[in-house]
Amino acid sequence: MDRRRFLTSLAGVTASAHLMGSSAVAGALATAPVNLALPTAEQLAWQDMEIGMFMHFGPNTWQDVESDDLSTPLSGINPKRLNTDQWAQCAVALGAKYIVFVAKHQGGFCMWQTQTTPYSIGNTPWRGGHGDVMADLAKSCDRYGLRLGVYMCPRDDHFGATTGGRCKTPEHQKQYDAMYRQQLIEVLSRYGEMVEVWFDGSSATPVADILQRYASRSMIFQGPSATIRWVGNEQGFAPYPAWNSLSTHDAATGVATALYGDPNGQVWLPNEVDVSIRRPDFFWSTKNDRNVLTKEQFLEVYYRSVGRGAQLLFNIPPNRDGLISDLDFSHAKLYGDEIRRRFDKPIAETSGSGTTLTATLARPARIDTVVLQEDCSKGERVRLYRLEGRRNGQWIALGEGSAIGHKRIQPVPSTDVDAVRLTAIESAALPAIRRLALFNTGEAPPAHWDAVASLWAANGVGDWRNGVVHIDLTEKIDAATQYQLRFIAQNGRVTAVHDVVLSLDGIGHPELIHSIGNAPDRLILNMTSVGPHVTFEGHIAGADAGTILLQKM
Repeated sequence: MDRRRFLTSLAGVTASAHLMGSSAVAGALATAPVNLALPTAEQLAWQDMEIGMFMHFGPNTWQDVESDDLSTPLSGINPKRLNTDQWAQCAVALGAKYIVFVAKHQGGFCMWQTQTTPYSIGNTPWRGGHGDVMADLAKSCDRYGLRLGVYMCPRDDHFGATTGGRCKTPEHQKQYDAMYRQQLIEVLSRYGEMVEVWFDGSSATPVADILQRYASRSMIFQGPSATIRWVGNEQGFAPYPAWNSLSTHDAATGVATALYGDPNGQVWLPNEVDVSIRRPDFFWSTKNDRNVLTKEQFLEVYYRSVGRGAQLLFNIPPNRDGLISDLDFSHAKLYGDEIRRRFDKPIAETSGSGTTLTATLARPARIDTVVLQEDCSKGERVRLYRLEGRRNGQWIALGEGSAIGHKRIQPVPSTDVDAVRLTAIESAALPAIRRLALFNTGEAPPAHWDAVASLWAANGVGDWRNGVVHIDLTEKIDAATQYQLRFIAQNGRVTAVHDVVLSLDGIGHPELIHSIGNAPDRLILNMTSVGPHVTFEGHIAGADAGTILLQKM
């Protein structure tokens, strides 16, 4: 067989991959260049799951609010019909491969049996105070072939710890650190290996030793030990391109987002997109049935998250009965059925290494979507590509793009072809394509499948005089997302913003603020929670006075 041709057969359709290279090239394929970030085996396995189900459940559910206001008496929390098997069945219907359960949200309420705080499920009437939601869910996940992950919020309003688990005095911090560490040990040691551990807003409490002992193979969301990162919004969309790697410096912050993706970065830190079926609400309430996403809205989320190489963590919250509502369950199944209908059966697919790869059909067939995947174990190599289809002996343009990474779902003009060719126009090393698959979904793609990530409407938040800034942003921070501060000079040009301090409830959070490349007049704020009193101060160089805009991203 010709070494430059790879042949495979699928359902009577022949696909051929035209390769370039020699034995020297083949040797180069075995090891990626040292300057190309590479994933761990655990990161690769996690990315292959593609969809997880997030689950927010707590006192908030009884309060009809997103942030626990601590008003619900523990005697009022009694989800008598709670059934974690039903939760797992919903995840399977959606197509999720794992569940990340909010065992502790920012109010501090614990959904497992703990001795660290009275604010827990063990002090409610549910099952006479002996119930353990984490234990039930672990058994259900095992029963339905799902992995289990956990959200352990470092913030704790009941205790008095702010974002990241920061307290106002050293004595208070020491007490909280001891309590939070014990809570984390309880959860990570009792319920089996976690696929993912969430530290929303990073963690000021030192926990690296605990993670190394109990969760060494888990994906860690935010914090000093992070192995995955937040995309930067809760709308369900990743930017394109959403590179998997970033610089060592940005990775070390523990709160880097997709904005900091760098194809030439040194650290593999894939993006996770979190969004709720009741967008923007993550908790069930009596008021947000109307928010449930339509099938078209979910498809837009899917194409702009999984279809851009990111992980989708899709939230479906239980109600006060401890069940996923019929409305949410039926929609989850609707979404899952549609994804399976569109993408379970390719017309043809192939794989191979080289600057070109061609899938050849035995006879002309109609296609409207191409799915691309790189062999990411060798790094993310493709930087620019072109897709072409062969029709009546002529090659016609189908589409183009930059990143492929774990997955790129690319709708193309609906047309009959007998071959599709992928050409890597630019790459960091010889491309290694895990999958080139052709589909005929029979439907138009979501209207905004290829929308770019853009800034939302600008809002003025203040001015500066004499080069000094001090502004209150509290009322403008209304969502856990990224914001861009822009400093517009009246005269001259802003050359630097320095001595900056971002404070939440009077405590500085330097890790939540970042500069933008060569843009000295802009800063990015990574706001991971809503509620704290937020202030910003600093000094402006190059212009004595101007206006400040805050833009939601």
